[in-house]
Amino acid sequence: MSSTRQFCTFYIAEQFFGIDVLKVQEVLKYQLMTDVPLAPPVVEGLINLRGQIVIALDMRRRLSLAPREGTDLPKNIIIRTEQEGVVSLLVDEIGDVIEVEESLFESPPDTLRGPARQLIKGAFMLPGKLMLVLDTEQAVTLNAA
Repeated sequence: MSSTRQFCTFYIAEQFFGIDVLKVQEVLKYQLMTDVPLAPPVVEGLINLRGQIVIALDMRRRLSLAPREGTDLPKNIIIRTEQEGVVSLLVDEIGDVIEVEESLFESPPDTLRGPARQLIKGAFMLPGKLMLVLDTEQAVTLNAA
């Protein structure tokens, strides 16, 4: 009997990513942020999530990708991590929740370079596209940025 996993999917710079759905607390449109002086560049700011202050990390910066162009505002994927607690990951677009066969899981592609090499757990080859699985614990570790 084959097992499946569910992923919350999203896009960053036209790359397709997934996070284990059990790590996702919620998905939100753009939220106003408060700047954090002297914070690492990956920290976009702080958001107020119903009274809880949550750090927002720009995943484009985290992956050393080009900044967002134009007036497109990022979306928030609020995740729960063991190290940092609740964190917002700023992404370009939100996808769907998808279910994939565990047997399709592969090691990270050899073509991954730079920070992405540390942040990707593996990949799933889906019809027409590759879904990279983000390691949420590594993604929120600021000293690795």
